[in-house]
Amino acid sequence: MDFGFTRDIFAGGGGGGVEKEYIGLYRRRLAQSLNMNQTIILGFNNRAPYSVKNIEESILRRVPQSPVRSLDAPDIIDDLSLNLLDWGRNNVVAIALGHNVYLWNAFNNSINAQLAFTDDGVGPVTSVKWAPDGRRLAVGLSNSHVQLWECDSSDTQLLRTLEGGHQLRVCSLDWRNDHILTSGGSDGMIINNDVRKESHIVSTYRGHSREVSCLKWCSSGQQLASGGNDKLLYIWCASLKSSNQWLHRLNHHPAPVNALSWCPFQSNLLASSGGCIKFWKTNTGACLSSVNTGSEVCSLLWNTHERELLSGHGYNENLLTLWKYPSMVRIAELYDDADTSRVLSMAQSPDGYNVATVASDERLRIWNIFGTPPITKRGEPVGPFPNIPRIR
Repeated sequence: MDFGFTRDIFAGGGGGGVEKEYIGLYRRRLAQSLNMNQTIILGFNNRAPYSVKNIEESILRRVPQSPVRSLDAPDIIDDLSLNLLDWGRNNVVAIALGHNVYLWNAFNNSINAQLAFTDDGVGPVTSVKWAPDGRRLAVGLSNSHVQLWECDSSDTQLLRTLEGGHQLRVCSLDWRNDHILTSGGSDGMIINNDVRKESHIVSTYRGHSREVSCLKWCSSGQQLASGGNDKLLYIWCASLKSSNQWLHRLNHHPAPVNALSWCPFQSNLLASSGGCIKFWKTNTGACLSSVNTGSEVCSLLWNTHERELLSGHGYNENLLTLWKYPSMVRIAELYDDADTSRVLSMAQSPDGYNVATVASDERLRIWNIFGTPPITKRGEPVGPFPNIPRIR
């Protein structure tokens, strides 16, 4: 190839007296030789289309449709305002059945202990909540008291009774940390108790006009969410000391707010149920989205390993629904053929893979909903959210 000649032509020169028709012919042959008219390999004018089938397969994973275990739960109180089930760090499920609390050990499938509250005017039990250490159990009672129990294997001991705060039954409990226990009552009051002190009431929150049916501290312990039968959702900030100074007062729910769950992978994201499922940005109070499920929503749990939300339902479906977040595509719907009753409460196992549910048909069920623990080459479980990319 004559590069001097080529440069002269494309620079607009005369080409050394070559006539214009020969210049055009030369340019066409040069373009053909360099494949300038061919489509570039892997070059697209538009984005390559997605495969809908592949998207559905990646979202809709296989979920066991039946519980792995089903146990009798006689005398369970059919009341969504009560919190009668919790699964502790010690892998023991606490369930309140009438005037008794049973401790079921998930390791060996046996009853560790039974706590009885049969004295006149004390029971029935209205709420239970394990402390973060997995050794102490808080029990809310109908007589407005809260009892704190030490539960070590089969040995149980009453540590103390918290009284003088509520006027009516204690419906909801949650721990801010190892020593601050928050209680919500039918009197609409929320009380922060320091269980180390003799004068245990350290602060109170006043906002609800009716029963406080659910309480949840966020993982940092800086924000508390409370829902009530007055259809209100409150966000309280631990740094605000005033008893009636809330961060947000949210009145968007059409029914009593009876379930709350903080997102484990995104800060300041809260899911709540009260006639529908709503998602909130709690630092601003904005409602991000709302989902009409077509049935009563009784309980909520986030998957701690994937971006999924589990909801327990009552009338008219009485089932469990697993959702993909944030698209809210239904991944699975789970129900027991023998179950025709609403799901009253749910609790998550310490490893985050199993879920315990109790329904008004007086059955306690264990479900393997969130998968099985992945194992590394060394045989050690992988940490939470293994499929979410990280910056290391």
